[in-house]
Amino acid sequence: MISRRRFLSLILGFGAGLLFRSPSVRAAPFPQFFFSQLRYRGGQWDPNPLFVEPIIEELEIRTSIDAAKERQILTLSDSDLFLCPFLYMAGKYEFDPFASTEREILRRFLSYGGFLFAEDTIGARGFGFDRTFREEIRKIFPQNELKRLPADHSVYQSFYLIGSGPGGIGGRQRVNSYLEGITLDSWTPVIYSQNDLSGALARDSSGKWVNDCVPGGETQRTGAFKLGINIIVYSLTSDYKKDLVHHPFIRKRQNL
Repeated sequence: MISRRRFLSLILGFGAGLLFRSPSVRAAPFPQFFFSQLRYRGGQWDPNPLFVEPIIEELEIRTSIDAAKERQILTLSDSDLFLCPFLYMAGKYEFDPFASTEREILRRFLSYGGFLFAEDTIGARGFGFDRTFREEIRKIFPQNELKRLPADHSVYQSFYLIGSGPGGIGGRQRVNSYLEGITLDSWTPVIYSQNDLSGALARDSSGKWVNDCVPGGETQRTGAFKLGINIIVYSLTSDYKKDLVHHPFIRKRQNL
């Protein structure tokens, strides 16, 4: 089994410390980021198709990450899966169970350094997408529980410092004031939300937001963008910056 660092060094030419756009920080170009989304059978695999362009735009504006404008849509049987360390999965309803071969592929992908951000866009615990996803991830990692991530987890500090306040851990809605995840050693290859992050970021062709954010309005939407960027940055960097979270420059990012 190759390490996650080896995985990223081979696939992305990974290098730490290349993220911030600041006159005081000289940064080499970051390898191109590809937003890859999982298409599965049954349910509704693409509940918010209009959110990818806005988050990619903000990612490039706020960081040094060069991102492809078009998302890649993959299934678990696609050979390109292991060339795309970041994988997104979303839904509203129950979906068809993965085949045993698909579970093994996803287990290997995540164990070898790949990353999955999954979200239930309705936010009904124990029903619909949430029920099926929890069942599938339990079969993939029977020894590792999907549990609440602690407040000091690196994903809350990877770019912005994110707390549980009004602009913190939310999306179109705020079902939970936290993210959940599967952690293997010190790395969390699966992060899960029920707050419909993508619903907060979706924008139509005229530039208007598709959904209102409740209960926090535009403050909550701003927080959703920051959280989305943090999740992507975490998928590329893990916790290399965990000991630097009190650096003045990183603290300054809270106000952007």
